[in-house]
Amino acid sequence: MELLGKSLEELRAFCKEAGESEYRGEQIFRALYRERKFAFEAMTNLPLALREKLAQQGSVSLPKVRQRYVSADGSVRYLFGLESGAAGANPEAKVQRQQEKGTPPAAVEAVFMPSEGRQTICISTQAGCAVDCQFCLTAQLGLIRNLSAGEIIGQVLVPLQEMQDRGLAERTNVVLMGQGEPLLNFENVMAALRILLDPEGVGLSPKRVTLSTSGIVPGIERLAKEEMRPKLAISLNASCDAQRDLLMPINRKYPLKDLLQTCRGYPLRTWEHLTFEYVMLGGINDVAVDARRVAKLLAPLKRVKVNLIPWNPGALPYKESSEEAIENFRRILTERGVPAFVRYSRGRDVMAACGQLALNEVQNRPLTILG
Repeated sequence: MELLGKSLEELRAFCKEAGESEYRGEQIFRALYRERKFAFEAMTNLPLALREKLAQQGSVSLPKVRQRYVSADGSVRYLFGLESGAAGANPEAKVQRQQEKGTPPAAVEAVFMPSEGRQTICISTQAGCAVDCQFCLTAQLGLIRNLSAGEIIGQVLVPLQEMQDRGLAERTNVVLMGQGEPLLNFENVMAALRILLDPEGVGLSPKRVTLSTSGIVPGIERLAKEEMRPKLAISLNASCDAQRDLLMPINRKYPLKDLLQTCRGYPLRTWEHLTFEYVMLGGINDVAVDARRVAKLLAPLKRVKVNLIPWNPGALPYKESSEEAIENFRRILTERGVPAFVRYSRGRDVMAACGQLALNEVQNRPLTILG
């Protein structure tokens, strides 16, 4: 039985079925997630006989690091190899075609970004993506399959384990903004988040974990009902339906009217803002009229902010907005009562920035750059 990704209740049940006391499940839970011990022999809080039994009946399968790409800014893009059959391959035919062509098994990416006082880990929730945002390289992959809860959690645990000797900052942020649409893999994503946010598990603060969605209305409504949940970010990227239909085809299913109505009913905690992400595409969605329309769209919402994200180059027919256009857009929003901030992405030189995760091989730097 694979233990990584299993909840406390599942580990208790596993121990009971193995003829052990249920509280051993609590010890395994803590060893795995809190203490980051992934070899059974290292779980010295367990008796030797149980460790030997676990080695026979259980496994802990961390994502396999196929490659690391190190940016000049210290960010590291991890390329993880995946088993082709886990978490319900979708579509199976595509995986089979890859194997017939002799291509490597499915892969997915995560990005580790160190900075003063914290590190941020951007993780994926699906291999590839089905949402088909036109300005995002990940969309070119299509959807390969969902990730399991263990595969999602592993993208956090592996970088933390590897970077520990180099000195981790006190705080860890996690953003579900890599490959895939998190709310289209809802059950596995929530199973992973419950472990990541559990004080007895990985122990991340809900204030430091953000889930980004393209606007899957039923998923947002489900997330709102979760007792333990991350912060929510909405990828807006357009100022009207006609524009968003072209840039984000998902808008045809969940148009702005429905999306914003759902956002109005979303239960924000006292410390929380609803974040809207807006990728700036030169000459397409970055002029003053767009800014005024965005401000009007968001005016009925309480406690919102907008992150303006300059488009990151890739093999797509778009261009970056000028600094002048970005600043003018930010100023118009701010003057109309919508806080707006410019968020420049990390790791652009190794294809690790927002919208660049498409399994591309690039010139690499030695990992010792972090030392």
